[in-house]
Amino acid sequence: MIITRRALATALSLTGLAAWAGLAPLQPIGAALAQDAAASMLAKPLSLPDMALGNAKAPVTVVEYASMTCLHCAAFEQNVLPMLRSKYIDSGKVRFVFREFPLEIKAAVASMLARCIAGDDAGKYFDAVEQLFKAQDQLIEHTMDTLKLIGKRQSDMSEEAVKACVTDQAALDKIKADAEFAFENLKVDVTPIFFINGEKVKGAMSFEEIDQKIRALLKR
Repeated sequence: MIITRRALATALSLTGLAAWAGLAPLQPIGAALAQDAAASMLAKPLSLPDMALGNAKAPVTVVEYASMTCLHCAAFEQNVLPMLRSKYIDSGKVRFVFREFPLEIKAAVASMLARCIAGDDAGKYFDAVEQLFKAQDQLIEHTMDTLKLIGKRQSDMSEEAVKACVTDQAALDKIKADAEFAFENLKVDVTPIFFINGEKVKGAMSFEEIDQKIRALLKR
């Protein structure tokens, strides 16, 4: 799905977070930045700290922009990321960064819950993201019940704590600010989008495709 700035602002600016459930997904924009400019932009600090796996000094950095209600994002997390971790991330060759780019408010509140569960612990964050992607159908159809279930399962959060987390306007504003930065400066307009050492790749990637790009970079 492609989005516009106006649609993003509409989806992520609420008159009250109590009204978030069921809002529509976002719609289209923009063109790509040059690879070197993208790499520079990707290095800029954001409103929210990056959640990353792997060595911060790894020769290859993969940044994914994803939405928790995006089918292809879920497929990548479940089918490709485990192989990427095994071959490259755990060996220190690749640093993998996951950035939220919610296409609708249900995706935004799911990302907010993952942040609440994790605190500053990236491992807990990726565990929560994995569970949210596995429960994607239920997240879309029965959003609040699914959030409560995963909050309880992953971090023993009470229903009240989950509700407080996903109705936190300040947290939503940070996600919104980072998403706006991504589409204004990096021309992120679909999910997933990957930046591999600054090279922008739109859409779903198989392990074979990302493996080929990583191997080429490691040879340089």
